[in-house]
Amino acid sequence: MYPVDAEEGFFLRLKIVVVTPATAGSRHGNRHTAARWAALLRALGHRVRIQVAWDGAPADLMIALHARRSHDSVVRYALAFPDRPLVLVLTGTDLYRDIRSDPNAEESMALATRMVVLQEMGLRELHPALRAKTRVIYQSARHVAAQIPLKGCFEVVVSGHLRDEKDPFRAVAALAHLPPESRIRITHIGAAMTPEMARSARHWSRREPRYRWLGELPHGRALRVLSRARLMVNSSRLEGGANVVGEALAAGVPVLASRISGNIGMLGSRYAGYFPVENERVLAELMWRAESDPAFCRELKAQCRKRRALVAPRREREALRRLLAELARTTPNLSPQRTQRKINTRINRQGAKTPWKTKNN
Repeated sequence: MYPVDAEEGFFLRLKIVVVTPATAGSRHGNRHTAARWAALLRALGHRVRIQVAWDGAPADLMIALHARRSHDSVVRYALAFPDRPLVLVLTGTDLYRDIRSDPNAEESMALATRMVVLQEMGLRELHPALRAKTRVIYQSARHVAAQIPLKGCFEVVVSGHLRDEKDPFRAVAALAHLPPESRIRITHIGAAMTPEMARSARHWSRREPRYRWLGELPHGRALRVLSRARLMVNSSRLEGGANVVGEALAAGVPVLASRISGNIGMLGSRYAGYFPVENERVLAELMWRAESDPAFCRELKAQCRKRRALVAPRREREALRRLLAELARTTPNLSPQRTQRKINTRINRQGAKTPWKTKNN
């Protein structure tokens, strides 16, 4: 039995291992999430280690980010401690891609005691049987004081690493469709994940004088650049619940976003700033409207302001506390023998990556 506070119903001073495929020093979203959760859990009194792959040391609880890439750690932990809770966090590429076809991702979901998605629309991607054990925890973003906007232009920020899922050059492509009187300039923050992406960014910088790629910046500086912007664009093809959208909400910067599930879960179904995926013409229309129509810009700001509470740090901390309290109540009722049977079945069936299939919507 775990030590439980009878009044509050949560574990006391747990040993928690957080597994993330992103290495130390990485600026990937998964690493940000792991580091932030570790800090919040430590503030709740727990002992937390972050690892890229579980080292086998005993822990009361594992929190694993990414169903496919953390699969090995998930299986080994479930074998070693079948009666201890295991929380799986579904991020962007696994929630919206891997869980549909990858047996390892499916196996990770089946072994998890609880799962977490990072915005409310993520629940719709799961089979009802999996949805029942899944909780929504929005990622928080710290408040940054608003900076004075640049006076010589209408600055639009794109923030995020340059990789295919982000469709990173959609905003700069939209510049060609703006009217001549537009004063919009694009400031792009983020490291290129491949040499090809770096070449593309340099190509756009030479070709388009209204576009500036700053590369990777320290997080504090990136937030200051964002907080002076008049607008942020998130053009992703796939998102689990973008940190940068949460940061824009916390900074009071209105967002134009691709109409994908992950963005809708962050900004709401009735948000006025969506454009179709990979459609720079509609994006250009929205950017020009935000620049030229103060009423539209105020509408975007008001809608974002209503969503700001979702990314408050105290809300995320409380959500984690509730998750641990729920595990404290329900873990003794789990069946270690049932979990062990599942794992044994997997081991005994040679050549089969997973002995059970999970149907996804």
